[in-house]
Amino acid sequence: MKTDFARELAIKILYKIEEDNGYSNLVLDEYLQKEREKLNEKDIGLISEVVYGTVTWKLTIDTILQKYSNIKINKISKWVKIILRTGIYQIVFLDKIPKSAAVNESVNLCKKYGYKSVGFVNAILRKVEKSDYEEFKNIKDDYKRISVMYSMPEWIVKKLVKQYGISKTEEICINSNLKPTITIRINTLKTKIEELKQKLDKRNITWEDADIPNFLYLKNIKNVSNLDLFKEGYFTIQDEGAGKIGLILNPKEGEEVLDACSAPGGKTTHLAEIMKNKGHILAWDIHQHRVNLVEENAKRLGVSIIELDTKDACEYDSKYDSKFDKILLDVPCMGLGVCKRKPDIKWQKSEEEISEITKIQENILQICSKYLKQGGELVYSTCSILKEENEDIIEKFLEVEKSGTKTHFQIVYKTNILPNSQRDGFFICKLKKNG
Repeated sequence: MKTDFARELAIKILYKIEEDNGYSNLVLDEYLQKEREKLNEKDIGLISEVVYGTVTWKLTIDTILQKYSNIKINKISKWVKIILRTGIYQIVFLDKIPKSAAVNESVNLCKKYGYKSVGFVNAILRKVEKSDYEEFKNIKDDYKRISVMYSMPEWIVKKLVKQYGISKTEEICINSNLKPTITIRINTLKTKIEELKQKLDKRNITWEDADIPNFLYLKNIKNVSNLDLFKEGYFTIQDEGAGKIGLILNPKEGEEVLDACSAPGGKTTHLAEIMKNKGHILAWDIHQHRVNLVEENAKRLGVSIIELDTKDACEYDSKYDSKFDKILLDVPCMGLGVCKRKPDIKWQKSEEEISEITKIQENILQICSKYLKQGGELVYSTCSILKEENEDIIEKFLEVEKSGTKTHFQIVYKTNILPNSQRDGFFICKLKKNG
């Protein structure tokens, strides 16, 4: 199988992502499955690298492209622009691919997808060097420098600097571009961690203990979902930041639990495992196809205490008043804590969306808090690192829930987890309803 087919498939995937505003992981999986028989592991590795790398570093790549192009980027045809982006990514960010190979393969692709632009593509890519990236370190404006060096929209950089300062923002942006660690959660309903380690050893899969119980980092495997141990439900894929949410809520055996925004079910099934599959979890999601994902996950993991319903958590239902011992609200959010896993978020989200999403978050918290028993506990969580979606929501809620000097809810636990080399970014706040 020639590598030019792999590069051609990569630009097709990137074209589809751009054309449909799609998510790179979903489009990549779709194309890899369709062409599976024509691809070997090396091809899959190259395609994944080029697709994720080009999406992740798009702003930086476009800045370099514009430096050498007399034509504005938005005036370049989509196919040619994607070919140039993948070529620049390989030249600047990949050490194992010779520049000559990146240029020649890009020119070959242009002969098929943008013939009139062959000379244009060849001329630009021959000028591009790794040193183009190094020049960004000299940008005086901190917002601009961080944005261009780490391929992060400037509006996000400004918000992060306001919250965390220059140094911490730079650290967040660096970590948001790292390749995500594959982290798994052992299904304690089917196995124990030592047993699973032995099974992984037999399959020559390298593991390392994570920072929280019953979680492992996998080191030398890419397609985990194809593994027999995954299909048989011995573990599931879950970031340890997400894993902390279930541990902090800590539901007990026999309790009534609500997961009001449950899809795709990673946190829901974790709650069931913590409860040893004893009790009752009511799991909602607004879309039926996403409810189906929760059902599939529960079935694979052997969880039987989850009751599913297609329901909007923003719509109040009096029959659930004071019904639940524990409630999980992993609310819809901007998702800026998981950019390294979903780099498309950086380009698909806008600052204007924040006010819209925070209204939904406030609504879900205010409505679903009514479903909590006296003395019950609720966890509000997001995979965002913006104060507006996190601390500000909790502060507003507590203010609304006051009656004079009496406070109906109190904060039991609160943490803001920033993305690092091992985990994603999350906000987790546990509230208790006073009796």
